[in-house]
Amino acid sequence: MLDLAIIGGGPAGLTAGLYATRGGLNNVTMFEMGMPGGQITTSSEIENYPGQIEVVTGMALMEDWPEQCKRFGLKHEMNEVSQVTKNGNTFNIKTADGKIQEAKSVLLATGSVPRRAGIPGENKLFGRGVSTCATCDGFFYKGKEVAVIGGGDTALEEAVYLSKMCSKVYLIHRRDTYRAAPSTIEHMKKAENIEEVTNVTVEEILGDNMGVTGLIVKSKESGELKQFDVPGVFVFVGRDVLNDSFKQDDGSFLCDVNKQGEIIVDIGMRTSTPGVYAAGDVRIEAAKQVVCAAGDGSTAAINIIEYVG
Repeated sequence: MLDLAIIGGGPAGLTAGLYATRGGLNNVTMFEMGMPGGQITTSSEIENYPGQIEVVTGMALMEDWPEQCKRFGLKHEMNEVSQVTKNGNTFNIKTADGKIQEAKSVLLATGSVPRRAGIPGENKLFGRGVSTCATCDGFFYKGKEVAVIGGGDTALEEAVYLSKMCSKVYLIHRRDTYRAAPSTIEHMKKAENIEEVTNVTVEEILGDNMGVTGLIVKSKESGELKQFDVPGVFVFVGRDVLNDSFKQDDGSFLCDVNKQGEIIVDIGMRTSTPGVYAAGDVRIEAAKQVVCAAGDGSTAAINIIEYVG
């Protein structure tokens, strides 16, 4: 019997594991398919994490977190949780290999993934010029022109990152204002090789057997079509939460979710189901920042310790 099953090994899950084990829970397992650290490990530059004077990569920031947690007894099971169900006052944790473990409490900290924009040609050319990770794929376009689609913090931050290696970056957004923080917008506008293409819709991403060759945008004001001949298109239009493990056989969820599928929690990260908690980007109103996810994890763990007793 696990005291706590943590699903997800990013900043929220790791911090929850640290606080839970250090706080007295003896049998805590974190289920994470890959190496712990979460999606922040793909970020190229982090300059706003408290205590980090120098700009660091996401990989460098997260490097020591798993080892710190393991020192206090957190167990890491490299396995996918396919479903969590309620079993009286406890929970059954079913993994992809068909095994079932029982737990007194559960924390969902699976985060979210980049959302597809639904543009014609996007899926067909994904991985062949269409990408959602500038850190992963930016190097392939060194000295070339690329397009970034989106208007939030991530889109602008990644456009700035790409501008340091690409000859030109077309920042394409459907509105004429951005959803990013003022400091992020200011940083983007200082990059001389970023060209803003706003108030347009992307009609199609073009390509051939070799990959992306360009994209066509349409002005929302004049209806004019314009083609940009670029070999790389980076899409940053939001994220989808990873809540599949909480889905029940009848299509409902283990706890309440909103229309976007985000887990509804209170200030203590408690869900509508006693013993079930959620932290990080999978919950409602998440700030989608490492420091906030870590705070969620610690808050959840403190309350889980009290719940488990």
